[in-house]
Amino acid sequence: MAEDLSVSSSNPSGIIVPALQNVVSTVNLECELDLQTIALQARNAEYNPKRFTAVIMRIKEPKTTALVFASGRIVCTGAKSEQQSKLAARKYARIIQKLGFPEKFKDFKIQNIVGSCDVQFPIRLESLASSHGAFSTYEPELFPGLVYRMKQPKIVLLIFVSGKIVLTGAKVRDEIYTAFENIYPVLTNLERTRTSTMVYMSSSYQPIFCNLTLFWTNMCNIIKCDTMCCFWCRFLRCIKWWFLGLKVNLVSKSVNMVLEIQG
Repeated sequence: MAEDLSVSSSNPSGIIVPALQNVVSTVNLECELDLQTIALQARNAEYNPKRFTAVIMRIKEPKTTALVFASGRIVCTGAKSEQQSKLAARKYARIIQKLGFPEKFKDFKIQNIVGSCDVQFPIRLESLASSHGAFSTYEPELFPGLVYRMKQPKIVLLIFVSGKIVLTGAKVRDEIYTAFENIYPVLTNLERTRTSTMVYMSSSYQPIFCNLTLFWTNMCNIIKCDTMCCFWCRFLRCIKWWFLGLKVNLVSKSVNMVLEIQG
């Protein structure tokens, strides 16, 4: 608890501290394992060699999942801290030992730590991608978030326009905190106003309804219906003008805000 407080006091955001969501660790039992025997005798274990070459085991406390391989290696996922991950790995090793295997708890190592947080404001991902192009990958057609590969510490960040951030690739939790401390000042300079976000959303949805209106009008011309009396034509036309009015209203509000700030 004291460690978390010390980190938050040095965090430029003041109060935002990334929360650990998943800790992945590995351990070597240094013995060959009969996976069929483990799956039949252990509780909460499943084994389907046609789908995956490992036994999947689960325990409730701490709530984790383990992949047990025939070579004696175990991958433990789902823990919320390093201590929980090590405790869970020891419990899995103990379960296997009770089944008659001469296990040894060796080479325990944290392989990955995943954290997440919310900066509480929307972010202009296009500007971040252009200003940090050497570290960023942003393809909204394929994935809604921006992938930011930080060099020091070597962390990968998934940054979303809503302000949500996922940090992964750390070996120790301090790397998660340091990466967030480095990226937070950059994000504050790229804060997107909520009004501009609404304008962007309305302008992005408007072409859909405009094209839909055009399509239905063409269909009406083909079947020779009266476009002034056709219910669907009037309905789609009303939606089109509603979106145009929403966009104009939001733009006018943005202009008023700018004039108030300048005044």
